[in-house]
Amino acid sequence: MARFKLVALGGTFDIIHKGHLELLRNGFSISSKVIIGLTSDELARKKGKKPNHDYSTRYKALENTIKENFPNSKYEISKLDNDFGPAVLEKEVEALVVSEETSSKGTELNKLRSQRNSPPVAVIVVPMALAKDGTRISTTRIKRSEIDANGNILS
Repeated sequence: MARFKLVALGGTFDIIHKGHLELLRNGFSISSKVIIGLTSDELARKKGKKPNHDYSTRYKALENTIKENFPNSKYEISKLDNDFGPAVLEKEVEALVVSEETSSKGTELNKLRSQRNSPPVAVIVVPMALAKDGTRISTTRIKRSEIDANGNILS
């Protein structure tokens, strides 16, 4: 039985890797439905990110990843033009699933929800997925050809 009816999580999902799969796995394992905020191209640029893929390509890759790895899961992919998207607006959202790297977002989100008279969300922190060298798996490291999407060392 799922702990929550609706949770939210988000990311750029430029090159989907083991860390993203852990975030998604945690979301789907604790909730009946997951809202996944997918960073827009504009927001990615604002944050100083340079995705290899545009929003529609990332959307399709994320959708295919979910269908392949989490069949029969209920989800909605929502375009993120700010840090929180539906997690602020949807009063039904009960939890935010974040990585250790983005755990402070839970505090920020609950402040915004309080201002809107929405109940606070539980913040579920997912440990960072580690590469074979013991350091975290990241899209940046994959782009630099240091590791592959599963954390195997390439250089």
